Amino acid sequence: MASGAAQSTGTLATALAHGHELLSARPALALEQARAIIEVAPDHGEALALLGRAHAALGQRDAAIAALRLAVVQVPGSADAWRTLGDQLILAGDNDAADAAYARHIRASINDPRLREAAEALCDHRLDVAERILKPHLKQFPTDVAAMRMLAELAGRIGRYADAENLLRRAVELAPGFAAARFNLATVLYRENKAVAALAELDHLLEGEPGNPAYRNLKGAALGRIGDFDDAIAQFEAVLAVRSGEAKIWMSYGHALKTVGRQSDSVHAYRRSIALRPTLGEAWWSLANLKTVKFDLTDIATMETALATSSLEPEDRFHLDFALGKAREDAGDADLAFAHYERGNDLRRTLIDYDAETTTEQVDRATALYTTAYFEARASQGSPSPDPVFILGMPRAGSTLIEQILASHPMIEGTQELPDIIAMARRLSDGKIRATDGCYPEIIGTLDAGALAALGDEYVERTRVHRKTSRPHFIDKMPNNWLHVGLILSILPHARIIDARRHPLDCCFSNYKQHFARGQAFSYSLDDMGRYYRDYVRLMAAIDIAAPGRVHRVHYEAMVDDTEAEVRRLLAYLGLPFDPACLRFHESGRAVRTASSEQVRQPIYRSGMGQWQPFSAHLGPLRAALAGLDESYPKIAI
Repeated sequence: MASGAAQSTGTLATALAHGHELLSARPALALEQARAIIEVAPDHGEALALLGRAHAALGQRDAAIAALRLAVVQVPGSADAWRTLGDQLILAGDNDAADAAYARHIRASINDPRLREAAEALCDHRLDVAERILKPHLKQFPTDVAAMRMLAELAGRIGRYADAENLLRRAVELAPGFAAARFNLATVLYRENKAVAALAELDHLLEGEPGNPAYRNLKGAALGRIGDFDDAIAQFEAVLAVRSGEAKIWMSYGHALKTVGRQSDSVHAYRRSIALRPTLGEAWWSLANLKTVKFDLTDIATMETALATSSLEPEDRFHLDFALGKAREDAGDADLAFAHYERGNDLRRTLIDYDAETTTEQVDRATALYTTAYFEARASQGSPSPDPVFILGMPRAGSTLIEQILASHPMIEGTQELPDIIAMARRLSDGKIRATDGCYPEIIGTLDAGALAALGDEYVERTRVHRKTSRPHFIDKMPNNWLHVGLILSILPHARIIDARRHPLDCCFSNYKQHFARGQAFSYSLDDMGRYYRDYVRLMAAIDIAAPGRVHRVHYEAMVDDTEAEVRRLLAYLGLPFDPACLRFHESGRAVRTASSEQVRQPIYRSGMGQWQPFSAHLGPLRAALAGLDESYPKIAI
């Protein structure tokens, strides 16, 4: 027995060495060995670290975290203990704590006094101090991969992902076996929406550690990002086979199942997640967001108990408020529902940086640039590709319905909300959002025909990874692309653009009660929302004048009232023959990622209209910001 071995060794060092030998091949025996040592020396830091690593190897995350937290108190210089703790915290979904643990791992891994000082600064979030040390150090020692990883960590924390990527690529080029840096690189690439590149790094890591759950979890997320949902589901299932107690992985699994239409399985996955962590607000909201699940009194009581937890994280708190808002709305209590929606939105608004005036200024500058003369001068420029079909406008305006209808046509492939136009605009802006020389969108007006064509061709090539069929056309339904409609028309003059529009009160209130995972920072304030809708309508009206006929508008209400007529009109704009399959869109088995995924798997219905009316008494700030657009709709009075 391992415990007998511990008693016969004579020294703790020998017992520990034996435990480490057992760790990779026989982790259960390593766990026994660690427990035997701790019986003799309860506060022995290295034995606690061994205990934590053995629990981790056995998939016992909570026990591993508990043991490793004790271990790093006793041996704060144990790099392995900090790294393993970081890995377990990632699996637990506690990214902030994991970042802190990884920073301590870096600090414990280095001996150079300057780098230790920089690591201390990183741990304390004194990023300016860390930067002042690391940059001169790398100038003097340009091949120091530990310093590169530290500077990349700093860059990532402040959103400079391109800098982080460059540093980490150089680190793994110099040290191909530096797994921690490679995993950091894969994570940064994923955050940059470079899922294919992230997958390449993860596959390299998995060759060495095929069972590593952190690698497989990120691989599942990256596969989902490029639409390979069956493979993504397989990755999550592989992780859950050995990590069945991971609430956040059950939730990610639920997201993937929902996307491919396995609704009952996704509900089961979300319920498993909630059973493991009843305070996990995002899992509750994910259930609510299916729009087909009705919470019972037990569910509501459990959510309210969770919401009353004083130590609840803000992210869990606002997700619970959104979920409870949906539950109370379904129960017919509009006032109580609105109170939850308002509280969730108010909290979310404090956690984001959004300035409505910046959007207004961007629209002012776009309308000044994109004139009739501008488009006439570039009539024969841009990429010749006719492949893309853009569906843009406000979120929650019927874009998923339009996509589902069009993707039922044999010549059109549905993909998802692609980030590529926004990423291109961000690159062209060089981080500048105020009116300055050479800033976006003004810089578009300085580009020659070759540059415009190259940008259009780049977009077509970058999005090819999302195309899984040989259909000639594909859909990009990123709603926020409306702000870049002038860029699209400039670089892809043969693309088709569909503006999905819905009554402003229905549309804006639907956004207000919807929590978005990312990208819709305007939606957490009724005033911000009304201004955003007004700016969107204003820019699209200007494009209608400057480039008449280039954008086709679909009003949600018209699509509901006479679906066949609207579909025929839409296909005529696209230059495609009518196909009856477009009227049977709800029979499609394609993956749908958006909040409307379950709704577009049903025949068209009218219940989505007028949902704002029970909440009318609360919508004064929205009406004021809309400045009459709600009264003139569908006419445009800007």
